[in-house]
Amino acid sequence: MVQAYILIQTEVGKASTVADVISELSGVIQAEDVTGPYDVIARAEASSVDELGRLVVAEVQRVPGITRTLTCPVVHL
Repeated sequence: MVQAYILIQTEVGKASTVADVISELSGVIQAEDVTGPYDVIARAEASSVDELGRLVVAEVQRVPGITRTLTCPVVHL
């Protein structure tokens, strides 16, 4: 299993709605609206890096109100 944090910037006033929509996507473990340079942080998991990429590009980035994402895969050293 591959896990990642997805840092999300949204349009003004859209963070809560975006977090609610993203939290319902298959593969997303949790999504929270936060303060700081990003508006929403989600944790997601997939069976492979390719599948994780498909989740981010095909589903997360299509949620209305998102302006930018940054995917940070979790590593176990």
